[in-house]
Amino acid sequence: MSQQQKYLIVGPSWIGDMVMAQSLFIALQQGQANADITVMAPPWTSPLLQRMPQVNAQLINPFSHGEVNLWQRRKLGKTLQTNNFTTAIVLPNSFKSALIPFHAGIPKRIGWQGEWRRLLLTDCQVLDKQKLPLMVQRYVALATDEFDLPLTQYALPSLQIDADTVTGCLNRFELNRDKPILALCPGAEFGSAKQWPGGHCSSLCDRVIEAGWQVWIFGSAGDVAIANEIYDGISVKYRKSCLRLAGQTSLAQAIDLMSVSNAVVTNDSGLMHIAAALDKPIVALYGSTSTDFTPPLSNKVKLLFTDIDCRPCFQRTCPLGHRRCLTEILPDRVFTALMDLTRSHQLRLQ
Repeated sequence: MSQQQKYLIVGPSWIGDMVMAQSLFIALQQGQANADITVMAPPWTSPLLQRMPQVNAQLINPFSHGEVNLWQRRKLGKTLQTNNFTTAIVLPNSFKSALIPFHAGIPKRIGWQGEWRRLLLTDCQVLDKQKLPLMVQRYVALATDEFDLPLTQYALPSLQIDADTVTGCLNRFELNRDKPILALCPGAEFGSAKQWPGGHCSSLCDRVIEAGWQVWIFGSAGDVAIANEIYDGISVKYRKSCLRLAGQTSLAQAIDLMSVSNAVVTNDSGLMHIAAALDKPIVALYGSTSTDFTPPLSNKVKLLFTDIDCRPCFQRTCPLGHRRCLTEILPDRVFTALMDLTRSHQLRLQ
């Protein structure tokens, strides 16, 4: 029998990126059935990793974004020497992200070239962006030695949900499933240039609720304001069918509750990628960003965007002050896309 490979994956910090990283974990297990995978990542990614059956263990990355702290990274790396990792795969492109595997003395250390770290990696690969245009492709390519070949196939992320935990969440928030559920994700941590207007969301909610659905608004504590704006903009007669969960749930609870939704309307956000990994029909709205690098990894998705000249600008706030890339995605268009999508997956709006 071949020696068991013990992998340390230095994972990304963004929720959406961690979802996409699951395709790499799947590829590692497909390449070697007894692969042992440990992921080092920030604590807020734990609910995701706990729902990825390919991950054997998690190590908390204690360093905040942008924090170098060379001495503490060396100290942490030294403590990992007894773990006997055989291979490290470093997903972020920063210099500091490669320090811990280096100090841990892991024999094989793989990553893409970036930020003066060639000496820290034993396999420092030069990225061909034309051959590997998607982030998920670049992740999965690190699971193979064939770096010079284009990667066209990869397993889609798939989060594992526990039915009893979901039932507990439904009871905890006194939710029911007597009507189809639209999960609305209006937040965009990146910035307002990725956030569909609240008034548009309210108009969509009116249409959806009129068609016999209920709406659950998801998001973090930072999304409470937009959730309230949306709720206040809904016709009074429909508000009883709209529930504001933004700021009330943990990420783990949000994942479990979203798993029972019937469809999702979302900005380009971490929750969009979670919805894809839950195999939900998704209408994804793109403003300042592009679908070309990190689209939702799903076969049940409609991507909506405008073709105005200034997009994608990849700015956090609209540099021209008009946000036309988002305001011109009208509620009727989103509702029609949602109808078409749900119809094609045997779920009728009315």
